[in-house]
Amino acid sequence: MPSSVIAAMHYEPAAKTLLVRYLSGASYIYKNVPPEVYEEMKVAFSKGTFLNKSIKGHYKFEKCAT
Repeated sequence: MPSSVIAAMHYEPAAKTLLVRYLSGASYIYKNVPPEVYEEMKVAFSKGTFLNKSIKGHYKFEKCAT
């Protein structure tokens, strides 16, 4: 299901990093995200709600340069 907030996301299993690109154009890398959390996000009905409840505030992040 398309997200009203997230344009794209990409997970790097070896580094346990989750790249999230928002529709606004901003991109963030969330660090040390376990693969099972990413798998849950992929199948979540609302990716934005999952991100807010299960990723933000739980994992360190950095904003990507645009």
